[in-house]
Amino acid sequence: MSGSLPQRDRLLDAALAAADVAGCIVRPFFRVGVAADDKADQSPVTIADRSAERAIRAVLGERLPEHGIMGEEFGLERAGASYRWVIDPVDGTRAFLTGRPTFGTLIALLHDGVPVLGVIDQPITGERWIGIRGERTRYVSSFPGRAGTRACPALDRAELSCTSPEILEGAYRARWDRLSRAVKRTSWGGDCYAYGLLALGQVDVIAECTMKPWDWAALVPVIEGAGGSVTDWAGRPLRLDGDGTVLALGNPALLSPVRDLLAD
Repeated sequence: MSGSLPQRDRLLDAALAAADVAGCIVRPFFRVGVAADDKADQSPVTIADRSAERAIRAVLGERLPEHGIMGEEFGLERAGASYRWVIDPVDGTRAFLTGRPTFGTLIALLHDGVPVLGVIDQPITGERWIGIRGERTRYVSSFPGRAGTRACPALDRAELSCTSPEILEGAYRARWDRLSRAVKRTSWGGDCYAYGLLALGQVDVIAECTMKPWDWAALVPVIEGAGGSVTDWAGRPLRLDGDGTVLALGNPALLSPVRDLLAD
């Protein structure tokens, strides 16, 4: 992808336009007490989620009608396309509902199942992470910080993050607890925002499970372009048909000890 500048620019422009439109829709609903419905998995969804996804689909469908689109709220279009956009209009709806600006809009492009472009956009703070496979991640913000993971030398000095204890189902919790006992400190909350912080060198390890493709696809190019790694808990590349575990590391050299602790 990085070898074809006209194609690269066209794809990136589409992703950023979609993020801009989504932000315009999401911001007016923030902290105004919008109602939420519970989906089949008991996760909440709001008018902001649905409206933003429709807008993202409209932008991408207009600019790149030959591409597939998979979204959390409205499923998959053009399943046979080799290029597929994977979108989460509001990743972290619980944070959004409770007025915390740690949610984000996730927009990813996959080529034959491999993430090649990812955008994490926080429409309230105005922060944006842009990752393109083979390129250095860009962080666009008026806040301090620059893209680049931290070279944490040892696990006992690492900052670990996870969105919520609730996602650590069954045996996953015991495995995660082993990791938690081995690090310096653990923090909860953050959704996709925590992955953005890892790409800024503020967090060292994130280990989560029950993740869907729209939860992780955009994160991969962002973190890899900042010097980190994203795999499943066994250290394998993430796949659309994977087991839902996600392990993000600021320092890829920590993969072996972390993988051992998370082993079943």
